[in-house]
Amino acid sequence: MLSPENHLPVLALSVALVNVPFGYWRAGTKKLTLPWFVAVHAPVPIVVVLRLASGVTWRLSAFGVLAGAFFTGQYAGGVLRRWREAR
Repeated sequence: MLSPENHLPVLALSVALVNVPFGYWRAGTKKLTLPWFVAVHAPVPIVVVLRLASGVTWRLSAFGVLAGAFFTGQYAGGVLRRWREAR
């Protein structure tokens, strides 16, 4: 069986994928408005549940990886929206 530390790459990928639709939504809103804040913060409880379910603890290294995955997913969603609107 895998230890929780070995779940970190799968968890990071999951966090990034969860954030893509929220980043897509965020990119279509005016910055610093209520919908923008919701698009940025709504996936946080989902990420917490995923982390708790995986058993990954809040080590500083895990936090950095998951924060990076969070912002990567948000960024990818924004890029996807801009690419789709440009077509």
